[in-house]
Amino acid sequence: MNGADVLCDVLLANDVTVCFANPGTSEMHFVAALDRKPQMRCVLGLFEGVVTGAADGYARMTDRPAATLLHTGPGLANGLANMHNARRALSPMINIVGDHAAYHLPLDAPLTSDIESLAKPMSNWVRRIAGPDDVAPATEAAFRASLTPPGVTTLILPADAAWGEVGAASVGKATLAPPPAVDMDAVRTVAAAIRAAPGRAGIIVRGQAARADALAVAGQISTGSDVRVFSDVLVARMQRGRGRVAPTRIPYPIDAATALLRDIDVLVLVGAREPVAFFAYPGKPGRLVLEGCQVLTLAAHGEDLNAALEALRDELGIKPSQQTVFATAFPDEATPSGKLTEDAIALSVARKLPADAIVCDEAVTSARRFFALSAFAAPHDYMMTTGGSIGGGIPLATGAAIACPDRKVINLEADGSGMYTVQGLWTQARENLDVVTIVFSNRTYAILHGEMRNVGVGAIGENARRMLDLDQPSLDWVCLAKGMGVEAARADTCERFDALLESALSRRGPFLIEAVL
Repeated sequence: MNGADVLCDVLLANDVTVCFANPGTSEMHFVAALDRKPQMRCVLGLFEGVVTGAADGYARMTDRPAATLLHTGPGLANGLANMHNARRALSPMINIVGDHAAYHLPLDAPLTSDIESLAKPMSNWVRRIAGPDDVAPATEAAFRASLTPPGVTTLILPADAAWGEVGAASVGKATLAPPPAVDMDAVRTVAAAIRAAPGRAGIIVRGQAARADALAVAGQISTGSDVRVFSDVLVARMQRGRGRVAPTRIPYPIDAATALLRDIDVLVLVGAREPVAFFAYPGKPGRLVLEGCQVLTLAAHGEDLNAALEALRDELGIKPSQQTVFATAFPDEATPSGKLTEDAIALSVARKLPADAIVCDEAVTSARRFFALSAFAAPHDYMMTTGGSIGGGIPLATGAAIACPDRKVINLEADGSGMYTVQGLWTQARENLDVVTIVFSNRTYAILHGEMRNVGVGAIGENARRMLDLDQPSLDWVCLAKGMGVEAARADTCERFDALLESALSRRGPFLIEAVL
């Protein structure tokens, strides 16, 4: 048995059964070992950003890590952007990065690089395997690190550690420590602060606190103690839809965010961090909360967020039978017709969304209305790219579909963002994944036009326009999708879009709608 076999065995023993991969020569012994392990599902991505983004989507839907297989430092570097998004989403992930044999490194061959330094900024944990006998303990350590608390881990596998023979290796299921007990001092402090600020307290929920059961408790606190419930600007995963408590998402634009939070004197964080502006703008604040706002942490990532919310509810004297407000029916609104618009797409998708669907939203500016409408849609899971690095949407949907093959996945995708990882469509076709991709084809980086205004530029010239617009030539998403093996069609009216969406939702397999705006 060689080191590569042991690595596979440790992963499988700990229920890591999916490997998103783009391998190279240094990883061939690991590829051969995977070939001997039919229990491991191996999914090829044609670009490493697809690999790491798909692992992120898989982890968000399963709360378990997948493995990735990347080729030396350059392969890792290609995947870093979506590792960044995964790290910001607090997703568990085990990246396996192949490297030269240890004795070959001093020769400084062309692919030699400082993998540790590349990995550290986007990883919570990094370790280089010391040799064949270190494979088992290092892999188990990587698995533990990916879940305690959940986060991105990177394991560097030298080629000689992979092909080297291993003596008797003890492979078993790792035991994970339970989350720490609820901090009752924090509970009492938060409860006292809420009582002292009636009607001026808010809670931000994230992670496990954004699941339906925890949201129900947050809703009871909201109703029983007049506390507002918010979510992050970028949502890692939230269970949404009719019959569920619907937090208000903090908006991306600074002025809108500060206006939303200006009446909040106490802000309670549950698995979340204090919200801040994405960027610095002349004359605008970096912190979004009111000056003097008391920001308190009830429970942090890795702690039992649901239990912490229940403890806070009890400390506030709110009974578990407390009723709360749930979203019910859509607002009365006419069905749009004629020329297709962003709002018409958002309304159509929300109304037609199948029960238990998964929505991956990387439409950036184009689908901002969808989140509010999704509160009235059928129950579903909602995810966004979380680190601000575009190119996560198509891979995120790919990983979610691998994780949940019996659920329909809808990817709301901006055309500029989609081009970063368009190769993910090929993986969807190869794996026959049940993903409907809706491309908002406005042929521009619309968000950057807004950012030019935000930094004080009133009008742009030809040089700036050529850097912000996606025309001359315009992208043809129908041809792009078909070239990747995904059936596709174009809509430029509300009626045509509705018909295509109905058709795509009624069948299985990947389908792309280019929504021309």
